[in-house]
Amino acid sequence: MDGKKCSVWMFLPLVFTLFTSAGLWIVYFIAVEDNKIIPLNVPDRKPGSKSPPYISIAGDAPPASCVFSQVMNMAAFLALVVAVLRFIQLKPKVLNPWLNVSGLIALCLASFGMTLLGNFQLSSDEEIHNVGTSLTFGFGTLACWIQAALTLKINLKNEGRKAGIPRVVLSASITLCVVLYFILMVQGIHMHAARIQWGLVMCFLCYFGTFAVEFRHYRFEIICSEYQENFLSFSESPSEASEYQTDQV
Repeated sequence: MDGKKCSVWMFLPLVFTLFTSAGLWIVYFIAVEDNKIIPLNVPDRKPGSKSPPYISIAGDAPPASCVFSQVMNMAAFLALVVAVLRFIQLKPKVLNPWLNVSGLIALCLASFGMTLLGNFQLSSDEEIHNVGTSLTFGFGTLACWIQAALTLKINLKNEGRKAGIPRVVLSASITLCVVLYFILMVQGIHMHAARIQWGLVMCFLCYFGTFAVEFRHYRFEIICSEYQENFLSFSESPSEASEYQTDQV
């Protein structure tokens, strides 16, 4: 690909990051405006006052819950698309496919967790909502480490360090935030736990945005052809056919 040109696919992870970030902050401001939660910048929460500004609580009641559901469903879809394209992108490059497959499965489960978060609000079905939280944070963190390892190992276009080091830093930040979040939750320090949760989610979204680095070099195409039992023609060798299938969906 010409070094001066970038594939339009680079915008997919960027759109995911910007759209989801903007959507979640809209949910937050709606909840604050409706006096459902305390603003994040309030020093501390007094007993008996409004709820702490957890994302799940901000998106628990309408109209914020309607926006929250739509944002999470769209985010889950875009995350799934990014996961599949990333898997296809790395498939011809990896020698042992188990790590690439594990990354795809982890991102798919995290995406499924997002749909549970969005469609089963905390007050309507707390158990399923918490399952969604565990899937999203748990498998999302695992996927981040897997993708960081794949980035450094495969070194696409000699940009392994350029993209890999920020991903390792973000993965470490996400892991630290997850640990701190659950520790603060158990201890009942809800204002700090809510702030950590918002930081955690923003780190996740920034991580997805880094896939634009590799996506800018690749073109993905959907090929529709009539089904034939003998897919290869007599004039086409398997090696020639694989050349055209490398970066296509």
